[in-house]
Amino acid sequence: MPISLTLGSFTPSVLLRVARGTGALADAGLEVTETPVPSSPGQFSALLDGSLDAVLTSPDNVLAYRYSPTNPLGRTADARIVSAVDRGLGLALYAAADVAADPAELRGRTFGVDVPSSGFAFAMYALAESVGLSRDDYEVVALGSTPKRLQALVRGDCAATMLNAGNELHAEAAGYRALAAVSRVCAPYLGTVLAVVGESRLEPTGRLATALARTAADIVAGKLDEPTAAEAADALGLPAPLAGRYLARLKDQDEGLVPDGVVDPAALRTIVQLRRRYRPETDGGTDLFAPALAVGSGLLVAS
Repeated sequence: MPISLTLGSFTPSVLLRVARGTGALADAGLEVTETPVPSSPGQFSALLDGSLDAVLTSPDNVLAYRYSPTNPLGRTADARIVSAVDRGLGLALYAAADVAADPAELRGRTFGVDVPSSGFAFAMYALAESVGLSRDDYEVVALGSTPKRLQALVRGDCAATMLNAGNELHAEAAGYRALAAVSRVCAPYLGTVLAVVGESRLEPTGRLATALARTAADIVAGKLDEPTAAEAADALGLPAPLAGRYLARLKDQDEGLVPDGVVDPAALRTIVQLRRRYRPETDGGTDLFAPALAVGSGLLVAS
């Protein structure tokens, strides 16, 4: 009998679907159910109460719920990164095309985030600074997961927001443009990781990490172009040309999949430095996030 895992994600995972379709999950003895989550606090609340076994999430969320007592849930836990999944998948700050051409037009406007004190928000602050906008130049509003923020941008509920993982392709098709990209301003970057809390589901999640990494390696090598494009079209609602662009992004060495699943220390350092820059936290003068970069801290599950 396969082991069942419930996996929480923000945007449907094309990588997971390809792994399922090619039999990689079955070969690993797994049956994985993917569940959409509304926000990072909602995702980790479900992970902590056992409703989710594992999550695809920003590495900054793992830092927050492992080290920061001021995280949105107000509690810490043994959150761990099992493997790296991608380098951002096109993560960038998007706005209407006319505004993107003149970022100064965004002063006094609203920027949408998942949570103002989370990883994509920190990256957004850095991208905004790179085009001349200080943190005081715009209002920040919490709008939840990336698909929700795409809808909010199109409805006009915010003037700019961070998009990736296929959502940015829908935005571009609707006339929105990137002001700045993480791959240029915050490189090297780590966009998504596979994570757990504690040890109870660590072994099967390790199997999932192996299956996803092997599938990612085949996608990057060009061995699974047809099924990957088909899954992107189905899961993300992308027409064929955009599904082709999504496939190319998955293969991109700066923004795409991490084919060996290994966390790049330099990319993890970028995540830690962004948090230190925009939400520093100390305990008696000691940086709460220093352990994240220490060998053997327990943050990273040994492969």
